[in-house]
Amino acid sequence: MHRILIPPTPLSLRVAIARHARRFSVLNRPPPSYRGHVPLTLIERSALVVGSAVTSLFNPRRGDLIATLGETTATPYFIYRLRDAMLSSITGRRILRDRPRITSQTISLARLRTLPGNSVGRVYASWLDREGVSPDTRDQVRFIDDEECAYVMQRYRECHDFYHALTGLPVMVEGEVALKAFEFANTLLPMAGISLFAVTRLKPAERSRFWRTYLPWALTNGLRSKEIINVYWEEQLDRDVDDLRAELGIERPPDLRQTRKALKEQRKAAKEARERMGGLMSE
Repeated sequence: MHRILIPPTPLSLRVAIARHARRFSVLNRPPPSYRGHVPLTLIERSALVVGSAVTSLFNPRRGDLIATLGETTATPYFIYRLRDAMLSSITGRRILRDRPRITSQTISLARLRTLPGNSVGRVYASWLDREGVSPDTRDQVRFIDDEECAYVMQRYRECHDFYHALTGLPVMVEGEVALKAFEFANTLLPMAGISLFAVTRLKPAERSRFWRTYLPWALTNGLRSKEIINVYWEEQLDRDVDDLRAELGIERPPDLRQTRKALKEQRKAAKEARERMGGLMSE
């Protein structure tokens, strides 16, 4: 009987196998999958979820913590679902292939300001100017392990201001909560749903308005509209914004700034009326 001789495994290969088999830990972190990537252990990820969620609730202007919350809660399922939604769309696949980025270097805001008043680009630029926002403020994705899914999160993050412009919702807490409700219904990303706890920070009148008007609008439009992650915004800039809303199935909500302004004027008029009445009574 002939014996089958198995050549010994080279030392370098045995070392590589041993390193791969070694359990992932803080002291044995795998190499990054892309530039800026930070692989996390389960304990690290859990700690970041809790810390970023609690801190951002009390300080919603901490965009870095909101970004961290979005990344650490998007896996293992939700960001893959969003990636698959892009893969199931012709436009979504083109976006994944082209990997466009939305910054002041890739989009000329000066040109957008010269477009027709109701074009997507002009509405977007006008919204940025009115709210004092820049497209360069979005943090780089770090905590999503899959490189393609990391881009999907980056794309979602950089398109956020287009969602604001499309809906007309401002960056104040009341507007952000309403938009996050819309995004949660449309994307199912947990961070958008967790952000709804910020409704507890609203004043009673704002909270009532959210439950009565903006939450029903957000859920209805977010669920019935097309996947907004599949909009190639760079190709829609010259298009009439109302046509795009109609194609996506999105109705614009009541103008929040105008609503707040009208209520403020009503309160001011009521106060002046009371003061005049008090003056007449004292005469």
